[in-house]
Amino acid sequence: MERELAGQPTSGHPIVVKIGGSTLGSHDTSLRDLVQLQEEGREVVVVHGGGNVISQWMQRQGLAPQFVGGLRVTDAPSLEIVVAVLTGLINKELVSSMHEFGGRSVGLSGIDACMIEAKIGNPELGFVGEVTAVNVELIRSLLDSGYIPMIAPLGVHVRDGSENAGSPLNINGDTVAGELAHALEAEQLVFLTDVGGVMDGGGRVIPRLDRRRADILFNSGVIQGGMIPKLSACLRALERSPLATIVDGRQPNALLDCVQGNSMGTTIISSFRGGRKRDNENPA
Repeated sequence: MERELAGQPTSGHPIVVKIGGSTLGSHDTSLRDLVQLQEEGREVVVVHGGGNVISQWMQRQGLAPQFVGGLRVTDAPSLEIVVAVLTGLINKELVSSMHEFGGRSVGLSGIDACMIEAKIGNPELGFVGEVTAVNVELIRSLLDSGYIPMIAPLGVHVRDGSENAGSPLNINGDTVAGELAHALEAEQLVFLTDVGGVMDGGGRVIPRLDRRRADILFNSGVIQGGMIPKLSACLRALERSPLATIVDGRQPNALLDCVQGNSMGTTIISSFRGGRKRDNENPA
């Protein structure tokens, strides 16, 4: 059922936005862009990061941040900091700022209502989860009530009878964004990052990709570091969504430009017959 907000009907397919902590700065307009989209009647779901702040708090506690394959090693003391910083400090600061700019937002994590269920895939990483199920009922209720869900990337361990059953798990924020976009059949997945987009071997931004070309970049080793989970999340979302975009979120109005089809980053399109296509999307 479509609902109406600010005089404009919604499509029932929200925009999912991943905001990295490194993009929020003095020139950033992401939160104001989110409020404007809400005022225009667009449904938006936000996943936020916070890795730099987590590392700072770990160092204050005498814990050295460690990473394996780009994922944070999360032992029990580290998990306490991850949960406190993501669901407390960062999440509530973002929600508070949204309200200051005139928006309506509710802060959550993937733990709430068992939104994100996961299991420990690699014991070497500690309490780091691989997503096994997504429950979007709470998100849809908030969207129907006119709120922007602001989601911290945590999950709950599946109730499998193990000693970790029901415990919080740290999950890569890019992965969470891709899984939510997939589950919600999002209109679009947008990554606001601190780079211009997906780069080719010569360091130039690739303006447009499909799954075939993305696979070639993966296999050739061109995609590295933090871009690996981002592009993987885009491909996951494209199983049910028409497009995903990776843009430099530090640029003014980057999110608005992206939603309006004026992105200067990388747009990845679905090449599956089952994928939905936006009315204003031109054939590849």
